[in-house]
Amino acid sequence: MRWLRAVERLRTDGEPGVLVTLTEVRGHAPREAGAKMVVGRTGTWDTIGGGNLEAAAVERSRQMLDEGRATPETFTSSLSDKAPFQHGMQCCGGEVSVLLEPLPVAPVVAIFGMGHVGHELARILARHDLDLHLVDTRPEALREDVLAPLADADARVHPHPVPVLPELVLGELPSGTHVLVMTHDHAEDAAILDAALRTDGLASVGLIGSSAKWARLRRRLLTEGGLAESDVARVTTPIGLPQLAGKDPATIAVGVAADLLIRFTAASSGPSREGESPADGRTTADV
Repeated sequence: MRWLRAVERLRTDGEPGVLVTLTEVRGHAPREAGAKMVVGRTGTWDTIGGGNLEAAAVERSRQMLDEGRATPETFTSSLSDKAPFQHGMQCCGGEVSVLLEPLPVAPVVAIFGMGHVGHELARILARHDLDLHLVDTRPEALREDVLAPLADADARVHPHPVPVLPELVLGELPSGTHVLVMTHDHAEDAAILDAALRTDGLASVGLIGSSAKWARLRRRLLTEGGLAESDVARVTTPIGLPQLAGKDPATIAVGVAADLLIRFTAASSGPSREGESPADGRTTADV
């Protein structure tokens, strides 16, 4: 598999990697400047020339992956029989410079309910490098003309028009997905929340709505769904930034998007305390 397809594969699978590029070649070397390969946790794709050079690049790339490094690194390798080597001698006679660029896992967001707020939120999130899943049971909510404002998105947009049982989409989402529940039907909200809280690996579960709505849904999840208090405590509601007042869809969407971006940053720099919202220090039990 060539390096570009490997980058796409890692992105689709939600796996991190490192893009390795020969940036400069002086003298003789197995590959020319610009040659690339991709290193994942368990596989490699394409080649920068094999031998000690490539093995050293793979070793350093995997160290970056293990340590979660996000900053590119460079190193220079001498292809001489007089140069130190760990993985076999290379005596082409030249010298190469190598760039190691981390390929982070892109954030994934799933919006269940493409009403007024959902569409405003999708517009904002589409301007970012992430995977955006849009789910709705109403055919008109995900028509091509309705999604036209997302045509030039930086995000990879995945519409899911599902006439019934939208909660089944949860099984198609990768680990680490942020789920936002904002459908037109409180019964749908309850079914999606119940399924989300039984789905392993989700990054967060958020619900739009009033405290009265949440009180009813919470009681239903505990009594009819048989979920534990610790399960329902994972739901963040209200969603967004409490400092941002206003009930119009565009304002709500800005607050929700800002909270998500804060979460993405927190996730890339290390985990926060369990149950704490990175946006403002609230715990899910407090909201």
